[in-house]
Amino acid sequence: MTSNKEIADSTRCWVERIVIGHDFCPFARAPFEAGRVHVGVSRATTFELALEDLIDECLRLDNDAEIETTLLVYPDFATDFDDFLDLIELANRLLTMQGYEGIYQLAHFHPDYVFDGSEEDDAANYTNRSPYPTLHIIREASLARAVAAHPDTGKIPQRNIRHAREVGGDHFATILAGCRNKR
Repeated sequence: MTSNKEIADSTRCWVERIVIGHDFCPFARAPFEAGRVHVGVSRATTFELALEDLIDECLRLDNDAEIETTLLVYPDFATDFDDFLDLIELANRLLTMQGYEGIYQLAHFHPDYVFDGSEEDDAANYTNRSPYPTLHIIREASLARAVAAHPDTGKIPQRNIRHAREVGGDHFATILAGCRNKR
């Protein structure tokens, strides 16, 4: 079994080499380099346990202002993309029910991520592909500050799609494989 440290290291490798390395998220570099990105590993094997771990990570953020954002990685759960989509829906509903609407929002990444309406082999899917199923818990206040400081956030997705397609899926697949095998 892959250790939690290996899983966290794989996730950090992905953030460094793909998310930051290809500037898919212009807001990621500063908190990552400052050590303010927490990588949590959930060993959940059911929706209930996965959601409990999500709330635990929200509580961690509530209690530790030094953590800017959390990547909650599920190496043993929601490995099927359709199950992951169900997890996202349940997670968003739970955050609302727990009073976290307007405080945290979720972004999501998966090894088999496919945008609605795109082909599985479209390189643009790599903008949301990660080594393991991952929920990114984002502080909405931090996001609002970052967006206000960025010249045109509306152009980020189109830029990322264009860049991913120019570079090609094989490039990103190789990096992801290397990050997953990082031990």
